[in-house]
Order: sequence, then C-alpha cells, then structure tokens
Amino acid sequence: MRIVVNICRLVVALTLIFSGFVKAIDPLGTQYKIDDYLGALGLLSYVPQWVTLSTSIALSALEFLLGMLLLFAIHRRLVSRLIVTFLGVMTLVTLWIWIADPVKDCGCFGDAIKITNGETLLKNIILLACSIVVAWKPLKMTRFISHSNQWIVKNYTLLFILVVSTWCLYDLPLFDFRPYHIGVNIEQDMQIPEGAPQPEYETTFVLEKDGVQKEFSIDNYPDSTWKFVDSHSVLVKEGYEPPIHDFSIQTLEGEDVTDSILHKEGYTFLLVAPMLGDAEKKDFGDINILAEYANEKNYGFCCLTASSTKDIEKWRQETGADYPIYHTDGTTLKTIIRSNPGLLLLKDGTIIQKWSDKMMPEIPMVDGNTPPLEEQQIGQMADDSTAEKIALIVILFIVPMFVLTIADRLFAWTKWFRKDEDTNNVKHLNNKVTMRKKIVAGNWKMNMNLQDGIALAKELNDTLTAEKPNCGVVICTPFIHLASVAQFLNQDIIGLGAENCADKEKGAFTGEVSAEMVKSTGAQYVILGHSERREYYKETPEILKEKVLLALKNNLKVIFCIGETLEEREANRQNEVVKAELEGSVFNLSEEEFKNIIIAYEPIWAIGTGKTATAEQAEEIHAYIRSIVENRYGKEVAENTSILYGGSCKASNAPELFAKPDIDGGLIGGASLKAADFKGIIDAWKA
Repeated sequence: MRIVVNICRLVVALTLIFSGFVKAIDPLGTQYKIDDYLGALGLLSYVPQWVTLSTSIALSALEFLLGMLLLFAIHRRLVSRLIVTFLGVMTLVTLWIWIADPVKDCGCFGDAIKITNGETLLKNIILLACSIVVAWKPLKMTRFISHSNQWIVKNYTLLFILVVSTWCLYDLPLFDFRPYHIGVNIEQDMQIPEGAPQPEYETTFVLEKDGVQKEFSIDNYPDSTWKFVDSHSVLVKEGYEPPIHDFSIQTLEGEDVTDSILHKEGYTFLLVAPMLGDAEKKDFGDINILAEYANEKNYGFCCLTASSTKDIEKWRQETGADYPIYHTDGTTLKTIIRSNPGLLLLKDGTIIQKWSDKMMPEIPMVDGNTPPLEEQQIGQMADDSTAEKIALIVILFIVPMFVLTIADRLFAWTKWFRKDEDTNNVKHLNNKVTMRKKIVAGNWKMNMNLQDGIALAKELNDTLTAEKPNCGVVICTPFIHLASVAQFLNQDIIGLGAENCADKEKGAFTGEVSAEMVKSTGAQYVILGHSERREYYKETPEILKEKVLLALKNNLKVIFCIGETLEEREANRQNEVVKAELEGSVFNLSEEEFKNIIIAYEPIWAIGTGKTATAEQAEEIHAYIRSIVENRYGKEVAENTSILYGGSCKASNAPELFAKPDIDGGLIGGASLKAADFKGIIDAWKA
C-alpha cells in the first residue's frame, strides 16, 4: 500500500507541477483560454480582463504549489484532500468540454502539449483516481523534509512561481511552445509536404421536389428535376495540418498582401496588436522612432491588427502612426506574440527577434548615425537557447530545493545518531531489573449508568479475587459511581480511582468535585491531565499543577497523562511535547511527592482510533520519559516510577507491549468496559 500511495503521489505531483509551470510561463495564453471558456458560456462580456488575468496567475500558482506540497508530503491530509477537490472540479469541467465541445483544446498543459478533449478527460480521471488513493492513506506518503523546514519549501515555491508569472507577463513567455517562435520561417511552416494526407469531407445535399425535401450524398445525387436547397460538409478524416495554417495579411480594403510581406528580402518589422483599443500607448514614441528608422534604411515596417477601422483611426490620431496597418485574425495575432502590442523582426521571412511592449528595442547612435541592422545585435538571430533556460530554472529552483532536502535529511540522520541529551542514560536504565509496580488501570470515561457500573465492578471483583492478578489493578469511574462501587471492591485487589478532580479546594464552584470529596468516597487514585480534558475543557499546565497539588494533599495517587497529537508525532516533536507537559505540571514536586505520581503516556492519535503505536515506538518514548525523570529526580526515583501505555491497548497487543522493559502497564479505555476484555489485558502480565 505504501508503494502504491507513493507512486500515485508522484504521478499527481509531477503532473500538477508541470501543468502549473507551463501555465505560469504564459499567463496571457492561460487568460485567453479562460476567455474561451467564458465565451462558450456567454459570460465573457461580464467578466473584466483583470479578473481573468488574475485567475490565470492564481490557477497556475495553485497547481504548482499543490504539486510541490504533495511531492514533499507537506500537510499530507489537507493537501491530498484539496487536490481531490481540485481534480474533481477539473474532471467535471473536462467532462463538459468532451460532451459539449465548446473548445478544441482544454489548455491544461498550455501550448507545451496539445491533447484532445477525450484525452484530457481520460487524463483527469486517472489523476483523480490516483489522488483519491493518496487521500485515502495520506500518512503512507514518505516525507522528503522535516516539519521545521517545510515553511521554506512552501514560501519559496509560491514566491518562485509568482515571480516567474510576473516576469513572463512583463516580458514574454520564458519558453515559446507556439508555432511562431524564434527561428521559424513563416512561409515554410505554412507549406504542406508533397504526399501528405489530405483531409476528407463528406458532403450532404438537401434537394427539393414536389414540395418534399430529401438529403443525398455525392454517390446518389439525383437528376436535374430536383431543386438544390442547401448543403453541408462534415470532416470524416483529418489530414496533415501544417504548424502555421491560419496566417494571412489583408489591407483594410481586403487585398491579400501576405506573400509580398513574407517574400520581402532583408528585414521587416511587424508590430502585432490584436486590439489597438486595448494596446499600451505609452511607448508609441519608441515605435514611431523604429518605424522612421526602418523607412530610412528601406526595411519593412507594418502593423498587424484585428481592430475595427474606428480603433485604427483612433490609434493613428493618438500615436501619430505613419506606417501601414493591415488586418490579421485576432486569434492568430495572440498566438504570434503574448503582448499587445508586441514587435517581431523578420529576416527573409524568418522570425529572428521578439519584443514585448515593455522591452522595445532602442536603435543606438554611432558617430551621429544609426548603423544598419546587420551591424547591430538586434539584427542577429536571438539567442533563444532552451538548454540555458532550463539551466536557469535548475539553478534558481531545483538546486535550492535539492540542497535543502539533502541538508535536512543529513541533519535528521545526525540528530538520530546523536539522540537527545536527555536520553543518554536510557540504555543502563533499560538493562537494570527494577521492582516498580506493574499496573493495569481502567478509565471508564462517561459510560454506563450506576447500576451497570456496579454490576461491572462486582464482576471484576469476583473474578480477580478468585484468580489473583499478577499486577496492580485500578478502575477509574465517573464521580457518581465512586461511593457505591467502593462498597463492592476488595481494594487489596482492585484500587478505585476518579477520572478527574477540581483545581479548587472548596467554595462556590457549582458542578465541580474536589480532591477531598473524591478521597471521601474511598477512592485511592485520580486521573489528571487526560488529553480529552486538555482538548475539550482547555486544561492548562497551570490548572493541572493545582489539581496535582490538591490530589496529593488529600493522599490520592495521581495517574498523570501526557502525550502528543498526530501532527506533533509527524513533526518528530513527541519528546519535546511530553517533556514540556511534565515540566509544566509535576516537575515542581519534591522527590517524596513525585513518588505518588504514575505517568500514563497516551499517544493522542492512537486513542479511540484503532491505531496503536508499535511496541518499539512505545518503548522508545517510555524510555525517554524515564530518562528525563532521572535527570530531574535521580536514578532511584526514575527506576521506581510506573509508566503506563494509554493508546488503544487490547488483549491482543498487550503481551508485546508489556514485554518492553520500560512499559509498566496500561491505562485502558474502551476495553475496560467489559470484564472479559479487561481481564484479558490484565492476564498479559502472566505471559
């Protein structure tokens, strides 16, 4: 199961990381895809562009961050559930686009990988299934980094992906996966190779005769007595589609000038502005200077737009544009460059440079003259090395994450070898045979009415009187049971205890039961510091300190509970937690007072959950607890302090637990409510 969960975890994490990254490096492309979805729903006119752009950046950051958190197994339960929810929503969306076909490409991998709507749905179903497996057993995921360093991964990941998105929005996408990338000859990429498969269409004709309309194919086309009404064609077999298949340039009067621009020898500047009404106008001075320079050197310069004649005239008036403006399809222009406006430089029809509106080139002056492009850096093929960009990502992100992981693991291993200073005496304590008391204590909690409680106590008393136990036995009952149960118990065989007492000696504290009252019922023990009291009733170390002092004052032995939560255990903080709980409430006692303390270690994550710490885990922390008691009170007190295990102990696992040298018995919850179950645990001391 661990292997399966971790394989699923890696599949989902790496997919989300890749998907989020390719969206992040092309925030405008992701925005355009969101616009397509909104357009299909008829909502585009109601949603401002800044909202869709913000959504684009947020979506890419969310995917990338969730992928990294899953990869490093950070907040395993929360993150795995968030991913199931996220992928569940995405699967429903892709089911819709598969059925309704509102867009031809979902855009889940940006322009890096194009997949059909059916393939997208299948991909999301697989990812959703994998994420459900991970969310089912999230704690099976292997951590790559400790809890104390997880904040670095979270914050650096979020910072990195937001900086990448912002930079690619300011300039241009870091990686250009579109057909119009640097180095492409537009005309050549528009050609269909000789012998390439052609698309096949099936045409249906609608004809009418004598007032009756029928449909015919080309194979059964009727005679001329039928009158043509309509026809429609359906693509039945796709043919070869060149990388660039939608590029054409027309004058405002409709004349096609594509060939004349692509065939022009030398340099041509193409100012690309899908919508001039939305284009940045603050840099139009630089654009006009470039246009004048191109005219002076006999280079081509024109603007390609999908704008209306009204917006074109407005642009000319506002910017003083004195260069030709042509019409091109808006989607094509958005594909060519992710900027409005953006600038391309062609040389003999090949794209050699691209600039966003924020990074327009400047023409230098040399001896009062502007040199030709052949002599300038901007006139050369741009260095668009993919390898260098990948290396940059590796240096800025992957290497820091890798170094952090290695350093974290090395520190964790070193810490494991060094152990904690408090455990330096554990070994010799374990090896010494001690005479401390073995105890099995039952905590009934808020269960059973008085009659049922008396019946259970009498059954236990009769059974254990007949078969003398090999350990001390204690039952801790609700307050109303104490006085009645005490009458039926042989307290030489079974000790009686309360589940709690007040932190006040007496007074106007309605509903509370003092330590003196507990003692007056005949009880000998009291449980204090139980995790349920700490969690539900917010009992603090200071409150518990007062309760302990009052219990000891009234000659009650204290079963003092300590233990860590699942989150604290996963963060490897269990030693720190139990030490703090002892120091906060009982390490203030004198040596003589402390001899009346029984410690019950209860891993909170194993109470009532069916989970149990392994015998090795329990022994390790019991030995640690004994070592800190020794550091505080000395070896003799430590060796004579009973430490009970209180985490889902049953008759089936009790022998293994009780066989460990530092486990002196158990504090039993649900299994103490039936005499047979409780006795099964008591009998573990006979094994």
